[in-house]
Amino acid sequence: MNHFDYVQGLLHAEAVSLDAIAAALGTPFYCYATATLERHYRVLEAAFEGQRATICYSLKANSNLAVVRSLAVLGAGADIVSQGELRRALAAGVPAKKIIFSGVGKTREEMALALEVGIHQFNVESEPELEALNAVALARQTRAPVALRINPDVDARTHEKISTGRKEDKFGIPWGRAPELFARARAMAGIEPVGIDVHIGSQLTEIGPFERAFERLAGLVRALRAEGHAISRVDLGGGLGIPYEAEEPPAPEHYAQIVRRTIAPLGCEIILEPGRVIVGNAGVLVCRVIYVKTAESRTFVILDGAMNDLLRPSLYGAYHRIVPVRQPAGGAPLEPVDIVGPICETGDSFAQNRPMPPLAAGDLVAIMSAGAYGAVMASSYNSRLLVPEVLVKGAAFSVIRPRPSYDDMLAMDVMPDWLNAPA
Repeated sequence: MNHFDYVQGLLHAEAVSLDAIAAALGTPFYCYATATLERHYRVLEAAFEGQRATICYSLKANSNLAVVRSLAVLGAGADIVSQGELRRALAAGVPAKKIIFSGVGKTREEMALALEVGIHQFNVESEPELEALNAVALARQTRAPVALRINPDVDARTHEKISTGRKEDKFGIPWGRAPELFARARAMAGIEPVGIDVHIGSQLTEIGPFERAFERLAGLVRALRAEGHAISRVDLGGGLGIPYEAEEPPAPEHYAQIVRRTIAPLGCEIILEPGRVIVGNAGVLVCRVIYVKTAESRTFVILDGAMNDLLRPSLYGAYHRIVPVRQPAGGAPLEPVDIVGPICETGDSFAQNRPMPPLAAGDLVAIMSAGAYGAVMASSYNSRLLVPEVLVKGAAFSVIRPRPSYDDMLAMDVMPDWLNAPA
């Protein structure tokens, strides 16, 4: 569900017309609906009612401070994978004790800052990382709370580039080495091993892979406890998918039922790391048609938005619904078109042979379900300005990341002295 609907012939975010935002701000821009963010968080929270579960929103999906703050005031923690995301979570008001530090390549500098602010847990992904964290903690005369991320060798049956739980993926500690690594962690003076973490991938549309991974995880917890390890936390990662096209992902309550059956009997604190399922359908990318170009065998609708603004279609071949901001007339004919951007790459394409109602230069379109992995992956490729972001709440909207100026962009480069010297 989202809060983008046609009202009197114009697509609105809650009670604000996207056409009005475009007139005030220009295009392209991202727009997020607060009502959708809040609803999705509350639906997930309600699904886990009665279970000792903490929802740590995954900042990598969308790390805008206003988005994170909107969730923090509802009680969300944060799952972060870099020092920058740690600083963002803190700046947005997420308590340090509700922050989980994931990721395969934490630096010692990042570890030191996380220890300094007192985060809830490090999800450690390798023996070298464990040794580095131990050294950093000892130097600070403290102990680091650690969950070892275990690779359960479960195929998430999702896109190749976002599957993380198979033995050939770069993530986590091999399943068979878990007892050895837990014993190693328990012997380290700077490490407090408290739990197990597992995350098998993103955009899962089936419940079966979750169930297989969680059953394996529960068995491992019991085996480790039998060896004397005090396992008090289980981090289940994220991964719940959203409907981009015709997918029917598991509902949060069905996911929660699997957790209740497989994990809850362990009596552990349960940590969840949702991202896309909260913000994905809460955002759209609004673009304007520059030209409609008729070629020999195809028609191209060229937008002012491009792959640098929304990379998913070029990177993953991802599908996003694209709709006109002005509602088409009933029975308007649909013709197949390629919807593309202006970047000098053939891959700069949002859709191919997509049936669309008639579009003309100047028309606005909204690329739907763009709230996750949209603005966070944007770049200034082709020296294009970063796309701004807007947050709507009811009848009000606010620019939560402004579009930089060209002077701002140029000022990021520094000319060396020898190129400034007179000829």
